[in-house]
Amino acid sequence: MQLHILYFAGIADQIGVRSHTVDLCEGSTVGQLIQKLKEMHPEASDLIQSSVVAVNQEYAEADQILQKSDEIALIPPVSGGESTMFWITEKPLSADKLIQMVSNPYAGAVLTFSGTVREFTKGQRTLSLEYEAYAPMAVKKMEEIGEEIRERWPDIRIAMAHRIGKLDIQEISVIAAVASPHRPEAFAAGEYAIRRLKEIVPIWKKEIWEDGSEWQGAQTGPWNPRAKPSSFRSSDKSSDSIL
Repeated sequence: MQLHILYFAGIADQIGVRSHTVDLCEGSTVGQLIQKLKEMHPEASDLIQSSVVAVNQEYAEADQILQKSDEIALIPPVSGGESTMFWITEKPLSADKLIQMVSNPYAGAVLTFSGTVREFTKGQRTLSLEYEAYAPMAVKKMEEIGEEIRERWPDIRIAMAHRIGKLDIQEISVIAAVASPHRPEAFAAGEYAIRRLKEIVPIWKKEIWEDGSEWQGAQTGPWNPRAKPSSFRSSDKSSDSIL
């Protein structure tokens, strides 16, 4: 059977294409697909091995059986379409817009978090960042984060947006807005939203320096796209910046 594979970020750069077709036997698994891709693209073998396969916009296990009608994407390690409250965009982001979306008569606290492009990281100067996303799946995963938040904090209303494309220093890359009857829940839900975005949403960033560039992975700990909500603890600490 023929399977159509989508590639993103560093894998697309190494392979040189954004998509192509792979021939596999009927009944082949995700694990067998990974092995096939490594054989086809030895120059990207290590990155392919460390990546995760998404099937029909859901992260798949190695033993999952593939069908020829499946939408398949290879998701390399990440650093975070449009729906009503969650979207990916190439346009500049506005906190005011998200505040208006979540504000309501029951909210005594409205919290916003804005992630911006910083110029210096551990002494190295960044000229700009380039963000890329598997947009339909990214929006879907952001919506799942919204559902997780509503299960934990039923009175919370949340909106999130992430920008893609080239961003200059001090431009906003991501905004999360949370409205809650009380302040503690707003802070907890806002932190939860950004931490989960870093865990499961397929968004990548390329850091562009004076002497080169590199696609960056997760910065809040080991990337774990299959991490369950219960793995998050609001008391978790990280020595790294959230972006």
